[in-house]
Amino acid sequence: MAEPGPGDKEGAASPAPKKRRLAAGERYVPPPRKRSAGVSFGAAHFAETSYFFEGGLRKVRPYYFDFRTYCKGRWVGRSLLHVFSTEFRAQPLAYYRAAARAGRLHLNEEPVSDLDIVLKNNDYLRNTVHRHEPPVTAQPIQILVEDDEVVVVDKPSSLPVHPCGRFRHNTVIFILGKEHDLKELHTIHRLDRMTSGVLMFAKTAEVSKRIDEQVRERQLEKEYVCRVVGEFPEHEVVCEEPILVVSYKVGVCRVDPKGKFCKTIFQRLSYNGKTSVVKCLPRTGRTHQIRVHLQYLGHPIVNDPIYNMEAWGPDRGKGGKIDKTDEELLKALVEEHRSKQSLDILGISEEDLNSSAENKDCGNVSDCTKPAQADAINENCPAEDTKDSERNDIAACPLNSDTNLETLEKNKELDSCENQDGQKGENSSEEKDPLCVECKITRRDPSPKELVMYLHALRYKGADFEYCSKMPEWAMEDWEE
Repeated sequence: MAEPGPGDKEGAASPAPKKRRLAAGERYVPPPRKRSAGVSFGAAHFAETSYFFEGGLRKVRPYYFDFRTYCKGRWVGRSLLHVFSTEFRAQPLAYYRAAARAGRLHLNEEPVSDLDIVLKNNDYLRNTVHRHEPPVTAQPIQILVEDDEVVVVDKPSSLPVHPCGRFRHNTVIFILGKEHDLKELHTIHRLDRMTSGVLMFAKTAEVSKRIDEQVRERQLEKEYVCRVVGEFPEHEVVCEEPILVVSYKVGVCRVDPKGKFCKTIFQRLSYNGKTSVVKCLPRTGRTHQIRVHLQYLGHPIVNDPIYNMEAWGPDRGKGGKIDKTDEELLKALVEEHRSKQSLDILGISEEDLNSSAENKDCGNVSDCTKPAQADAINENCPAEDTKDSERNDIAACPLNSDTNLETLEKNKELDSCENQDGQKGENSSEEKDPLCVECKITRRDPSPKELVMYLHALRYKGADFEYCSKMPEWAMEDWEE
């Protein structure tokens, strides 16, 4: 089942069934429960699994997790089988049939055995899955400031701010909760997963609202630093090119007259003969604004995994020259990352692409990611700073038939996955799961260097605060690759 969408609260209590007499053949559908607003992660969520460190990476032990959601309006009157076949295409239908037989699918807290069952309004769905999270850099999160109102940290590159896509425990919110006992935090703004630097959280809703007003009124001054290709001009450069989102799901934007107004001020700090360190002062907060403007100026960030790629053409997007349709651009980016075995940087996997290729109605790559990530994958495509608004395949053994799945079911006990709390014993989280596709794939870990992009949020200044981090090592004047 899908990751909860924007209207769904993770970890929401399942509806309590009411006792009443039902007509013959009638299925009781409970009324929706009122969701509690605010922070939704607690001790039970943080205890789902644990971390371990290996090769300079922070890794999460695979764990069982319940995706929970109410029936979407567009699903009403459709069968579960139809919903799975049209909206959850990253897994073959054989997987969902096997999951039902294993007791992993629940409708209104009753096990689902018949996927032909027709969904009704307010139906409550729960799907137990075996989750694997991509590794992130092992660099610790440094707490810059903590007082009664805020927590300010220096975020490492490769870490999403909060759960999204395939990331949950490998996120800033979960690490702060699990390792620093900071559990009631309100997100004020976000940084792109590959961007490092100053990240602020409020400890109360009142503080969050106060700073949010400064953000909306553009009273928040932001200063970034990056390392770009070539010799950046010595004089101040102002870029006001409008930016358009090409794909929210894949996380790609470009300069376009139809885009939203943007303004970024750039000033070169140093040049080492090959690359330049540049100070960036974004006056707006558009998606990937700094990265897109630098690409347009012909000086993309040295190791930008999206905007410094050959897929943009021989000029790599300089001056807005692309000579490709949006669909062609997305396809070229996907193919380039596929050849480099780095699809996860785009927030998609080989399984997503394989499943999408089977659907003739999938007109472009931006629509080809699985719905389970459609809402969450935007973490790969927020602006370098916005208000809340990597791995490589070596071998794969996809589960693509009922026969294979049934054989696996017979060969392994499934009882360990049927715990409805998703809580497992100390060692069980590392066991192979017979229905899990990820357990059948061997992947090469990325190196820590591959998980770092040379863009850093250096300073944030508001009406009554100013927070700074240290200049990253790669931004030093005498630094060499």
